[in-house]
Amino acid sequence: MKYCNQCGATVTLRTPQGDNLPRFICDSCETIHYQNPRLVVGCIPEWEDGRILLCRRAIEPRLGYWTLPAGFMENQESTAAGAARETLEEANARVEILGIFSLFDLPHINQVHVMYRARLLDLDYSAGAESLEAELFAEEAIPWEELAFQTVRETLLHFIEDRRRGHFDMHRGDIGPSAWQRHAR
Repeated sequence: MKYCNQCGATVTLRTPQGDNLPRFICDSCETIHYQNPRLVVGCIPEWEDGRILLCRRAIEPRLGYWTLPAGFMENQESTAAGAARETLEEANARVEILGIFSLFDLPHINQVHVMYRARLLDLDYSAGAESLEAELFAEEAIPWEELAFQTVRETLLHFIEDRRRGHFDMHRGDIGPSAWQRHAR
């Protein structure tokens, strides 16, 4: 950050009085500019027969790889509303949000990923603007080697295991850069 979004003056990275982390502070109006992790929200859209809706990414990062419909949460929306919106945007699919399923911290990229269980309301889906295609996958047909992100992989693994047990739990974890690099090769 170079300039204050309040007055346009230059900013300096320093620790504000009473704080313990460096922040960008305006040299003129003294506005403190906090930069916090971004929330990625999405869902596991499941059809009545157990198949899961995945989208093939039409954008970077991981162009051409499969993912659950998810994206950055917008201001003035709940995480559940964001997950439903992202599913509509990426797969033109309408869902009923059933409950929070997983939360993964990715401190190395300043993100938190929140995934919900969801029920597809109908089979009227298609690729949205950020997807090359959208497709329902049975468990045995999931393209594991072509998944875009470790959070998607971990979420799907937990989902399949929970479904086999007949009970869905809330899952959380931390994912660092080295975990995905092992799977992305």
